[in-house]
Amino acid sequence: MDWNWVSTNTGPMVQLTLANALLGIVPALLGLLISVPLGIACARWRWLYPPVLSTSNALYALPSLALFTVLIPYTGLGNATVIIPLTIFSLCVLLPNVVDGLRGVPEPVRQAATGMGFSPLRRLALVELPLATPVIIAGLRVAVVSSISLASLGQLIGVSSLGQFFVDGLNRDFPTEIIVGLVLVIVLALVCDLLLVLARVLLTPWLRGRRTEQRGTPGDGQAVPVSEVSGVAA
Repeated sequence: MDWNWVSTNTGPMVQLTLANALLGIVPALLGLLISVPLGIACARWRWLYPPVLSTSNALYALPSLALFTVLIPYTGLGNATVIIPLTIFSLCVLLPNVVDGLRGVPEPVRQAATGMGFSPLRRLALVELPLATPVIIAGLRVAVVSSISLASLGQLIGVSSLGQFFVDGLNRDFPTEIIVGLVLVIVLALVCDLLLVLARVLLTPWLRGRRTEQRGTPGDGQAVPVSEVSGVAA
């Protein structure tokens, strides 16, 4: 390990880490924006889910590097060539989580929300989606970490990422670059994952209260009150 090289290349390390973060985070967020409405539709019309899931599984099986190559004539050697395939992969990961999260909302909770005068749209926004948030964020964590890892392949088509350290290290037979690239990918993935865990905690405050109550009263299996999730007074 050449520590002198590490100390003199902090600038490129920061630059490539930020570039890799962009290529990894943007596709996951785009996948989330697409998967939420699509997942709502699949949860609402159950017949729609099997063909959509089969299609997403087929897309997920496509090699990322092959998709990069196919897109180059249309999107050039830019970030879009990497972001589009990774968005598709993120969508494939997130869609089942969105559907499972929405289907996991207890029917008594839905009925209670309807009894409180919630319209279907308001019930979806204030009750069902918040309750599905932990499952959706679990999928988002997988999507972000996977995209950060796959984004490094963009260097093979000339898109700046941490993959530059792998390519240069192999070409120059210089293991330090490869090790630095691996460490930076892992650190970036861990930081993003911790931020998503924090986001889940902040977006689901009622879960903290329920865990505290359950530690004090073992065996409490009551459902979360609708008013506690939606913020509407009962």
